[in-house]
Amino acid sequence: MAERTSHRAAPEHTHPDDVPVPTALAALADPIRITLVRELAGSPVWTRSCGSFDVPVGKAALSHHFSVLRGAGLVEQRDEGPKRVNRLRREEFDARFPGLLALVLREEHGQCGGSITA
Repeated sequence: MAERTSHRAAPEHTHPDDVPVPTALAALADPIRITLVRELAGSPVWTRSCGSFDVPVGKAALSHHFSVLRGAGLVEQRDEGPKRVNRLRREEFDARFPGLLALVLREEHGQCGGSITA
């Protein structure tokens, strides 16, 4: 009997320096991805596995959302045994897009502290 090895490929990461502005904005435009980013921001690095997020999507959709976040330079992932753990690439992303992540991490539902007048 052949020895079984992991069939899962290591995740590919995009450095924030290589991310165009529209890609970063598109990654942060989805409410599920915003939830993932906010939860990662409130957690110690490398402590959150993909399955530890309470979001209303299946595994395939969650995998897609993490792929988009990796492609935008927001998230780094690594495998630890059977789990894939995550970290928010806050410093690197902030260096490329100053203030954008801080804006996203503000209170939920558009509470940006200002008002719009017509």
